Amino acid sequence: MADYTYIGSELELFSEASNWKAYYARLIRPYLGEEVLEVGAGIGATTASLCSENEKRWVCLEPDPELARTLEERIGGGLLPECCEVEVGALPDLSEQEVYDSVVYVDVLEHIEDDETEVRLAAEHLREGGTLVVLAPAHQWLFSPFDQALGHYRRYDFKGLSRIIPKELERIRVGYLDCVGLLASLGNRFVLKSRMPSRRQIALWDGGMVPISRLLDPLLGYSVGKSVLGIWQKGPLTSRP
Repeated sequence: MADYTYIGSELELFSEASNWKAYYARLIRPYLGEEVLEVGAGIGATTASLCSENEKRWVCLEPDPELARTLEERIGGGLLPECCEVEVGALPDLSEQEVYDSVVYVDVLEHIEDDETEVRLAAEHLREGGTLVVLAPAHQWLFSPFDQALGHYRRYDFKGLSRIIPKELERIRVGYLDCVGLLASLGNRFVLKSRMPSRRQIALWDGGMVPISRLLDPLLGYSVGKSVLGIWQKGPLTSRP
């Protein structure tokens, strides 16, 4: 593929959101198989939070060559597990024989213009019984200058995300996360209208709001939040957590 350059500038900033990453990792990890494809791996912050070293192979697929070099350096420097490897490109660049137990998108699908074609290709790279995992920003009515600055095409709700998922994938769970953080997103959308949060704002959200959301989200049935998490399985459902 032609060289791609990621236009966002938030990767380092959000890499410090340790509570948030630990929160979604706890929900996602039980559904990951031994061979995982992470689409849009960036600088490896999501990789570090999700890859537990129980996996035999973790492929970091990244279209930006500069970010891919950063990933390789972090693997070589021991900052990411040894089971990780880097592929430069996107799903259409993979051979049809490349299949995985899980394909993961964490804050990535909203950057892809043709998201429906993307998830169809993802399903083709799943083994029978494999899982598709998507974590994305929720609610189009929250779309803000921040989304524009990061190159987002859209935000998702339950119906919008479920609508693009191929019919051969069975839903395991779909729910919203971070009910308290939703208040911060509302404030930015209608009051601050900031194109990029400050390091202090990220620390306040991650250190103060996320721990409360982690307690409240299950009590609310994961019905409210600023992010949406969806997990689907290819083929008949098997026993999962």
